[in-house]
Amino acid sequence: MTVSPDPKTDADLRQHADSHCLSLHCHQTERSQLADHARRCARTTTTLTGAAVDDLDLDGFEAVPEVAGITDTWCRGTDSLIAIYRGEAEAMHAPQCRTATIYAGLNDWGLRGLDT
Repeated sequence: MTVSPDPKTDADLRQHADSHCLSLHCHQTERSQLADHARRCARTTTTLTGAAVDDLDLDGFEAVPEVAGITDTWCRGTDSLIAIYRGEAEAMHAPQCRTATIYAGLNDWGLRGLDT
């Protein structure tokens, strides 16, 4: 698997696996910072894998645009953040590798940081 810049924009990476290409959002710093913040502020953290990721009920959640990617998604609810990672699983044709982390029990600071 190789990673090379997308000719269309510096904000994207192209990940090549076999003959398939997935465009990856390149805001890794923002995703890492959000995950660290959520992990420190959450009362509970739950990780789901495989088919359980598809069973997540995201009604009432909104996308977090600052870290929204084509293969990774973050959603914000009333007291939780959910990070959904599908990119590597899709690239490797391994749906069992899909992962979602639920950061629950967040207050306004935990949900929005300085935006509150």
